[in-house]
Amino acid sequence: MEVHDQDTRVESPAGRREKLAYAVLAASLACQFKLECGATRSRTFRFAVIDEAFGRGSDESTRFALELFGRLGLQLLIVTPLQKIHVIEPYVSAVGYVDNTREGDYSRLQNLSIEQYRELRLAHALSAARPTQAPRSAEAS
Repeated sequence: MEVHDQDTRVESPAGRREKLAYAVLAASLACQFKLECGATRSRTFRFAVIDEAFGRGSDESTRFALELFGRLGLQLLIVTPLQKIHVIEPYVSAVGYVDNTREGDYSRLQNLSIEQYRELRLAHALSAARPTQAPRSAEAS
């Protein structure tokens, strides 16, 4: 497996370390499960769970990792806070969104296609952008 990063001139040492860690992870998965980079049909295991791995890293390193895992043909279950969803969104086809009820008595899981998630996000943004009307005061007659 070959990994090339074209522009490291403006990248921080931390960003290079993140990319190296993702490359080592991808290489270990490829070696362990005998994955062939770019293979269109394979009977090998290709499912991996990434639990909050992208939470602290840069957006650029996250994209690097997702593209690398994609070239290996991995199917990923990514557990991440919403702060990284804008980076991960182009690489996923579905979202499992977990939240608490208003009462806080239990959590719930919503399974959404990426299109459904985008529609809900847009509707939420539009409703938040609407100005609230102040109640009219009663005029003295």
